[in-house]
Amino acid sequence: MTDLRSRFLEGMSRAATFVGVATTDGPSGRFGVTISSLTSVSADGDHPSLLACIHHRSPAAAAILGNRAFCANLLHQGQEGVANLFAGRDGKDQAARFDEAKWTAGTIGQPRIDGATAQFECKLATALLWETHYIIVGDVVGVDLSDDTAALLYGQRAYRKAVGLGDS
Repeated sequence: MTDLRSRFLEGMSRAATFVGVATTDGPSGRFGVTISSLTSVSADGDHPSLLACIHHRSPAAAAILGNRAFCANLLHQGQEGVANLFAGRDGKDQAARFDEAKWTAGTIGQPRIDGATAQFECKLATALLWETHYIIVGDVVGVDLSDDTAALLYGQRAYRKAVGLGDS
């Protein structure tokens, strides 16, 4: 089984994905965490929806469940520092992370990271604990888009930027 796990991790490291920060604020506190597992679920229905996977031990996961709202911030390719900050790589606590990052409260009070290429403010629709992660589905109630669409990517265990196939 260990070999399967290590091969799985190596295989998944080869997939590039965009980097996001899931933030939340409300009665359960203000928290944020860097995530790479974020995807759309549907553009149709009463609201568009997206899902994020967050480790069950992350204080941000518990706060999102308690606050019943969050913002999925897709980071700009120049925001590696923000990604590292909310990943906890510098050891700063949650309050210090929000003191250091530039952000504004969205229409339903969720922290929107300034400079992100897209910010999706969500109300919690449902959550499922699957093994070590919460699968969190949000109903999108607001979207803000930057004029600069250059997203920060993560793949092969490093930050990346997207380039067109003709751009070498």
